Amino acid sequence: MEQRTFGKTDLTCSALGFGTWELGTTQYGDIDVDEAVRAVHMAIDHGVTLFDTAEVYGPYTSEELLARGLGQRRKDIVLVTKVGFVISDDPAVRGDAAIVGRDASAFNVTEHTEGCLRRLNTDYVDLMLIHWPDLKTPHDETMGALEALKAAGKIRHYGVSNYDVPMMEACQAVGSLAANQVGYNLFDRRMEAAVLPYCLEQGIGFMAYGSLGFGLLTGALSPDTQFADNDWRRHGNAFGLPLFERENFLKALRVTERLKAVAAGYGKSIAQLALAWVLSHPAVTVGLVGMRNERELEENIAAVDWRLTEGDRAEIDRIFAEEDVPTYATAPQRTDVEKLRVDLDD
Repeated sequence: MEQRTFGKTDLTCSALGFGTWELGTTQYGDIDVDEAVRAVHMAIDHGVTLFDTAEVYGPYTSEELLARGLGQRRKDIVLVTKVGFVISDDPAVRGDAAIVGRDASAFNVTEHTEGCLRRLNTDYVDLMLIHWPDLKTPHDETMGALEALKAAGKIRHYGVSNYDVPMMEACQAVGSLAANQVGYNLFDRRMEAAVLPYCLEQGIGFMAYGSLGFGLLTGALSPDTQFADNDWRRHGNAFGLPLFERENFLKALRVTERLKAVAAGYGKSIAQLALAWVLSHPAVTVGLVGMRNERELEENIAAVDWRLTEGDRAEIDRIFAEEDVPTYATAPQRTDVEKLRVDLDD
């Protein structure tokens, strides 16, 4: 497995990261918990060394399941989690409904980090991220709290998620970001305009989530696909982009079918092509993907060593253009308001 380093830090991990949003939510449909835990073990056995979670995945369920899956092998991996929300105390409230606001204040970040450590059954987190900017707390207060946690040995490094360039600049003025985690895939190229170049220039690691287009780039969806009532994609919106609205969804599937043919020419799958495309950007440190079973795991790993040529990338762009499918390269990032279907600043 290829190893990559987060910018100017000493934090090194596999190019492929295990994303655990799916472990902590039923928003992609029901999951087999035992199978998911086995997938964690298999991932480590196959050389995956970065595992990404967050307190709001569930909430809390993902961290708890990941801790169960890691067991004594926690020391062998890079553990990433996220804080920065206010979460309902009502145990009956789950999913997005449990998230009642954003809070990156020093008190909230410090208190919630302790909760993450307990659930993850660890003394420290390798990388702690502020999940979404709350637009109220001064960046120097948030960075100060993270620096204090680092000095106390509770976290090794810190960073942000879903922050744009001005937000990162404000953080860098009073701290030292190791990473930014934002959505990036063939359909969503908003980060190419400013965020990715800034991270590369400043030596900040970039973690790409949604690498497989939230299922669009897996080959598993069809025009007949019906998303379950508890599947967030049925509402059409994907982090500010209308990817799953009916007309756009059908266009995306046409692109996917043509991309399958490109991948097949190399004996690869569409998912492997999508991952190889993300990982080929020089600013990308880690491509995150959910892996619920051994088949998905082995397919994802096989993408890491595939290097797309400039000709391949040009062919991919030509397909998008011919099918009149936007790549949203110039669309607003909407980090200030978008959290799935919930505007947490209202």
